[in-house]
Amino acid sequence: MTYRFGFLIFPNIQQLDLTGPYEVFASASNSEVHLVWKDKSPVRSVTGLSFTPDVDFSDSPQFDVLCIPGGSGVNALLEDEAVLGFIRSQAEKARYVTSVCTGSLVLGAAGLLKGKRAATHWNAMDFLPHFGATPVDERVVKDGNLITAGGVTSGIDFGLSLICELMGEEEAKIVQLSLEYAPAPPFNSGTPQEASSDIVEKAKARIARSRQERERLLIAR
Repeated sequence: MTYRFGFLIFPNIQQLDLTGPYEVFASASNSEVHLVWKDKSPVRSVTGLSFTPDVDFSDSPQFDVLCIPGGSGVNALLEDEAVLGFIRSQAEKARYVTSVCTGSLVLGAAGLLKGKRAATHWNAMDFLPHFGATPVDERVVKDGNLITAGGVTSGIDFGLSLICELMGEEEAKIVQLSLEYAPAPPFNSGTPQEASSDIVEKAKARIARSRQERERLLIAR
């Protein structure tokens, strides 16, 4: 059986939210991976890389797995009915509905997080209750057919976990080895619990503008 994976891409996407799990899915056997957006014009990530959709909303196939990455660009999607409608339509028949990082907020805006346990980036966890979700501080959270990953690099863990669900542990391990995924970070500063208070505050300041816009949108809901 061939599994069809679909990633929503959009302006100001966080590229590693996309490319981490994309690489995992594309490296698995019997997989077909698509990038989908409103049209097929290239979109630019928040860090400057461009991606070109191969399908748009009008000609998209039904995906077995729908994935919504995050990034500052999700703010514009929270009130975009064309995007939210597409997600709802795909979610009706998708085997798994998934997200990475703040992509979970878009699932929430589409009404798909009500009563669900969910993860997101550490600096957006407090937004999840706005959508009726229970925040869970884990790298990968599964609730029924909903799978949400924490911030950015969690997407690789999520990708491997989902390959295990669909194709078995052996396939997931083969993909992991093929990608030489054996993280050994040089610093213990990858979560707010591990980082010093000074580093946490500087990180928050760096991403403050996107969060402020998100607060404005969600408080107004």
